[in-house]
Amino acid sequence: MHFTDHHTWSRHLKCHASRLILCTCAAMSACVSHEAPSTAAATAQQRAALPEESIATALPSWQDGTARAAILKFIGDVTREGSPSYVEAEARIAVFDNDGTLWSEQPMPFQLSFMIEQVKAAAPRHPEWRNNPAFKALLRNDAAAIAQNRKAVLQLIAVANSGMTTDEYDQSIRTWLASARHPTLNRPYTELVYKPQLELLDLLRKNGFRIWIISGGTAEFMRVWVTKAYGVPSTQVVGTQEKLTYEMRSGEPVLIRQPGFDFVDDGPGKPVGIFRAIGKRPILAFGNSDGDREMLEYTASGPGATLALLVHHDDQEREFAYDRQASMARLDKAWQEAITRGWVVVSMKRDWKTIYPASSTSVAQ
Repeated sequence: MHFTDHHTWSRHLKCHASRLILCTCAAMSACVSHEAPSTAAATAQQRAALPEESIATALPSWQDGTARAAILKFIGDVTREGSPSYVEAEARIAVFDNDGTLWSEQPMPFQLSFMIEQVKAAAPRHPEWRNNPAFKALLRNDAAAIAQNRKAVLQLIAVANSGMTTDEYDQSIRTWLASARHPTLNRPYTELVYKPQLELLDLLRKNGFRIWIISGGTAEFMRVWVTKAYGVPSTQVVGTQEKLTYEMRSGEPVLIRQPGFDFVDDGPGKPVGIFRAIGKRPILAFGNSDGDREMLEYTASGPGATLALLVHHDDQEREFAYDRQASMARLDKAWQEAITRGWVVVSMKRDWKTIYPASSTSVAQ
C-alpha cells in the first residue's frame, strides 16, 4: 500500500484504505506535463563525470534527456575520487519509494488488493459476514457500495489480516503473488516493476550505493519478493509496521499479527523510518507522490551533493496517468516543491523508452 496521509490504525486505515478503495471506480486524471522540454544544450550541460563509454551504455531504457543526464552526472560526481562532490562509499545511500516509483500502483495499491482477497479467503470462518452489506460489496467489487459501507469494510480488512502468525501471513502473501494477476494489464504483479528503475538500481549498486526501499506499504508484505524483483536485500526495507504480540502456541514461540500499526512509514514518517533503520541521511531519494515529499526534503537538505527525483505518471497509453487531482498517490505539493527547489521530475512518457520488462505471458509495454 502506498500511504499518503495519516498516522494511526484508525485514522490511517480509515483515511487511507477507504480512499484507496474508493479510487477503484474513479477515472484516472488526465496528465499535462508543466516541465520545459529537453534540449540538447541542457543535456550537454549536465553530462556526467562518468567515463564516456559508461555514459553511452548506461540506463538503456532511458531517453537521452535532462533526467538521464542529471542522474549520470550525479553518480559520476559523487563516485570519482578527486571530485569536489566525492562521497565515501559508506555514505552512498539511495532510498526509493515502492508503490508508483518501482512498480505500478493503479487501480489500487497491490497490497490493498491482497488484503481484500484475505477478506474473501477468511469468509468461510465468518458465516456472520454473509448478510453484511460491506462483505457483499467486496464480493461484487461494487465501489459505490464499498463507499457507503466504508467503516464496515475497513473492519473486515482488519479482522481478515490479523490473528495469524507472521509465518502464516508470509505464506499467504507468497501464495497470492504466485497466482494473482493485475486486473487490466493481465500480468503477475511482480512483473509490473519498471525496467528503467531496475537499470538505475543496478547502476547505483555498481557504483557502491546501498539501496533501501522506504514505503508506506508494510515491510512484511515487501520482504517476501523485493530481493527477487529488485535485487534489494529484504533487510533493507523500511515500511509500515504492524502490531505484533509474542505468544506460545502448541508449545512453539510465535509472533501474532494484531489489528493496527505501531508505525506508519509515510509522509513525515519516512524520514523517521530512515533515521531509525539507517542512521544516516541519504544522498539520493526517488519518489512519486506527496507522500514522498518529506523524504525528498530530508535527503535534499543534507550536506554535499544530493539528488531528489520524482516519477510523473503521465503515460496513459503504456501505464496510467495521474497527478494533481488524483484520488490517491497525488502528486501536487511535491511537484510544486520540485519546481521550486530544482528536483528532477522524470516524465514516464518522455523519459522512459519502455515501462515494464518483457514477459512471456504478456506483451504489454
